Amino acid sequence: MTKAAAHARAHDDRALQAAARLFREQGYAGTSLRDIARAAGMLPGSLHYRYASKEDILSALMERAIDRLIESVLAATAASTDPLERVRLAMVEHVRILLSREDSVYVLLYDWRSLSPAAERAIARHRRRYEQFADELLAQAAAHAPLQPGVDLFLVRQFGFGAANWVAQWFDPKGPYTPEQIADSFFRYLTLGTLRSGGG
Repeated sequence: MTKAAAHARAHDDRALQAAARLFREQGYAGTSLRDIARAAGMLPGSLHYRYASKEDILSALMERAIDRLIESVLAATAASTDPLERVRLAMVEHVRILLSREDSVYVLLYDWRSLSPAAERAIARHRRRYEQFADELLAQAAAHAPLQPGVDLFLVRQFGFGAANWVAQWFDPKGPYTPEQIADSFFRYLTLGTLRSGGG
């Protein structure tokens, strides 16, 4: 990376970090481009040169959060070759990142309603990369440990993401469960069920 490219990257990082913090503290609607420029120590014109609109910044933050999820989950699942264990590791890492209190992840979870339909479709295409990876993990696990008849892996993934993402709503850092314990419990419930064999 050239010095000029590194300088531009540093400016982008500073702008996005400032925007994520302000969106979280003040809300997307309550934050202006001028607020972001001031918090990042930039001139408004310099910020506008990099991002034509506040929505462009929001989209960039969401893409960054998705990339962070993908990179972290890929690294976590590389620790095992067992298909079921890879699903467990992915679930643990997914929950850990969601509960990391990173501002960009918070924005991804809560500010998507602020996107225009066109921007939302663009983010959905970006998110699809992560969903495809999750689908591959589930398919490999299903081939390794055959499923109950009638199980739909698409619905498993949708239910799984929905339940995991909702943890961010109710998790209490001072509560009795760590992110890892929550993810491990969810994995056990998902794969082993909650009813005793033969119970009724």
